[in-house]
Amino acid sequence: MSFEEEEGEDLRRRGGSRYSGEDTSLTTPRELNGWYSYAIAAEVFAVVGVGSFLPVTLEQLARGQGFFFSDRTKPCVAPYQSGSAENPSTIRIRADGQEDQCVVRFLGSEVTTASFAMYTFSAAVLMQAITLVCFSSFADHGPYRKKMLMAFAYIGSIASALFIFISPGVYFLAPILVIIGVTCLGCSFTLLNAFLPLLVSNHHETSRPMDESSTDVELEGLTSGSTTFHRSDPTKLSRDLALSAKLSSKGVGLGYVAAVCVQIVGILILFLFSKTTIAKANPSLPMRVILLMVGIWWAVFTIPTYKWLRARPGPPLPTQSSFQRSSKFRTFLFYTKFSFSSFWNTIKRALQLRQAVIFLIAWFLLSDAIATISGTAVLFARTELKMGTIAIALLSITSISFGIVGAFAWPRVASRYSLTSKQVLLGCVILMEIVPLYGLLGYVPFIRKLGFLGLQKAWEIYPLGIVHGLIMGGISSYARSVYAPLIPEGSEAAFFALYAVTDKGSSAVGPALVGWIVDRAGTIRPAFIFLAILVLLPGPLLYWLDIERGREDAARMAGKGKDQYEPVRFDSFEIDDDLEN
Repeated sequence: MSFEEEEGEDLRRRGGSRYSGEDTSLTTPRELNGWYSYAIAAEVFAVVGVGSFLPVTLEQLARGQGFFFSDRTKPCVAPYQSGSAENPSTIRIRADGQEDQCVVRFLGSEVTTASFAMYTFSAAVLMQAITLVCFSSFADHGPYRKKMLMAFAYIGSIASALFIFISPGVYFLAPILVIIGVTCLGCSFTLLNAFLPLLVSNHHETSRPMDESSTDVELEGLTSGSTTFHRSDPTKLSRDLALSAKLSSKGVGLGYVAAVCVQIVGILILFLFSKTTIAKANPSLPMRVILLMVGIWWAVFTIPTYKWLRARPGPPLPTQSSFQRSSKFRTFLFYTKFSFSSFWNTIKRALQLRQAVIFLIAWFLLSDAIATISGTAVLFARTELKMGTIAIALLSITSISFGIVGAFAWPRVASRYSLTSKQVLLGCVILMEIVPLYGLLGYVPFIRKLGFLGLQKAWEIYPLGIVHGLIMGGISSYARSVYAPLIPEGSEAAFFALYAVTDKGSSAVGPALVGWIVDRAGTIRPAFIFLAILVLLPGPLLYWLDIERGREDAARMAGKGKDQYEPVRFDSFEIDDDLEN
């Protein structure tokens, strides 16, 4: 046992634990490495899979079974002829000079292959939100936070790897794997984020040294291992925010570095396949091989997380009276009601925290804009700018590389100019407006005559990718560090689940609206108007956010909720005995 672990055991022997089994030992470098390792594991699927290859793979799989809107007898992908050097994809131009849309029949309706991908991601994030509602309540109890993290990680990695078996003939199975993978990704990141306040509160950098001026109450609070004392320390907020931003930025940066490395390997795979006839006969196969590699990566780099990240158990789950005599059906009803009632209680508690509500509304709008911009940009590059898969992968590498720069640079910028975490996040939101506004330049008549600017040429999207990457590096690092102080102690997983539900629940709105716009306009560019408005909406809310007041409100709520650690008996839940029969 290390020195830090021995010290933690000593603290618990002094009676500092709030409940049986609480782990108040100091955060160790090994534990932090376990936390970082999962960012390295899962960020690859988030960036390389969800951000780059899944939208293109979905579109390509659907295109393989698609037909042109103006002529239902003409397939979008011509049969491959052996010995031909031509790409099997064909392009038709309508009488008005616009490219004819490729449509596919799915669930009884005809949708374009581009909107097919957007609708799939909307369904995926909606399912992710439902899953979080059903399971997040268990994560703050016992060792379930880590157990659920591992379960979601390996189910998601398997879903990614299974894409190797999805051909255009069974394209309708691809949305199922996307929904499973995206759901597992979001839920696992929610659970990972729930460890952040615990790692920060038990970190030695945020513990104020004991000196002769410390009062007996302060000494007792510090040596007890409880974080309640830290919340009441007036200087603790700045130290917590600084350390939280530092850990969060490093996790994001390392995850982006891993994503760039895998993306480069992915481009190499695409290049090698392009030299063979396999890619011409089966255009989606190279991308499915990459998704297999991503799934394996996700599984392998989750192993250090399993070995090194401490479980940090929460209070015990509620128990039933006469548990052994209860039927399985009654037990199922008990925990189902517990899950939904706990999430509802989390919502009611959050509504009492005005600053948390302000942040969550802002995050709802901001995350919707982020998800929609990312997905729209990839599909715009694919369908409007006619960029190939390798070019899109290079775009992803460009954005991710500068995301790494942003993740490590924004803390330095904040330190250099004495910016708060809220100011950095607000600045990133303002800068994000550059992306949709640049796309709208393509509507300006004299710019259209130039033939470039306003995303008229493929090369223009790369500088825009640089801007997007720098901004996302800041948003990814600072959003959760701004939110963490607003959470009552002991409810980390539940409140980060609410954070994720707000995030992913909103992300079902934007892509669906963009899909609706594309189906009716026949082009993606009008969606930039919607995005320009959406990006601006969270700005005023973030400006009004008062983190100090929010931290104080959370501390008061945590103090009032100490009785939450008392075991809850089954008798407190009213379930009709007749249901058992």
